[in-house]
Amino acid sequence: MSSTKTLTIFAASGVETRRAHLRRACRRLQAMGYEVTEDESTRLRHQRFAGDDSQRLAALHRVADAAPAVALACRGGYGITRLLDGIHWRRLQRSVERGTRWIGYSDLTALSLALLAHTGAGSWHGPMASEDFGRKRGEDPEVDEANDITCETFDQAMSGSLEAVGFRTARGRDGFCATGTLWGGNLSMICSLLGTSHLPRVKGGVLFLEDVGEHPYRVERMLLQLAQAGILAQQRAVLLGHFSAWKPSPLDRGYALKQVWERVGQACPKTPLLTGLPVGHVPLNMALPQGRKVKLQVEGSTAYLFFDV
Repeated sequence: MSSTKTLTIFAASGVETRRAHLRRACRRLQAMGYEVTEDESTRLRHQRFAGDDSQRLAALHRVADAAPAVALACRGGYGITRLLDGIHWRRLQRSVERGTRWIGYSDLTALSLALLAHTGAGSWHGPMASEDFGRKRGEDPEVDEANDITCETFDQAMSGSLEAVGFRTARGRDGFCATGTLWGGNLSMICSLLGTSHLPRVKGGVLFLEDVGEHPYRVERMLLQLAQAGILAQQRAVLLGHFSAWKPSPLDRGYALKQVWERVGQACPKTPLLTGLPVGHVPLNMALPQGRKVKLQVEGSTAYLFFDV
């Protein structure tokens, strides 16, 4: 079993060129009590990737064999999809059995969902090193702006003490209660896995979704794809996180995310859609356990996700 505070930062997607971000992340994590190791993949580059495919595959397997308490992705971008058919899933599963908590989001959604699909092993959707722990404030490269709640809930999740998260949601679901397997992540990545062996077949689950840089019409299109593929109707509920950093168009004329939720709700009327989940490409980005049974309960305009059920 790994020491509870050993943490390895690895890169398996896009190249990390922001060395100052990574240095800030290491300092922040060390101040939180972690024994931080940077895998060599954080310094590799091939085209837009953190090394070529074979190097990034080797990084995943190297971290899995070392089995630190926490395997923290450096950043997202693109690259995991290239690796899915070559990953030795049993090696990653063994690391989970030895106590490793793999954590990341965005492009890392493909890794965590494929791990669940192929082995049933759980992981975590949550903050990454440079993206979240390496945020800076103003022009001073030495001053970090990592969100304190993000850091606190990450630490609780990695220590095993995070039992629930709560969030504000739109009114109208007071009293709603459901249990099921929690799964999901980046909407674009989930759609990219449709029709492959790398997408888990979860029925009666609680699906959570987020994305960045996608205009509402594209978010709607992807959600309707999930609805038309039968996935949304198979879930007990869908939790919507942040869909950030999109630019309005003069053509919108009042069309925005609210209209997307209404249209998708019409397409899948038996599956409740709840907004406000604090996950995504934003400073407040809570850790959520992939593949764990959860209880979702709504009281007024507050929703609670309980993990230990």
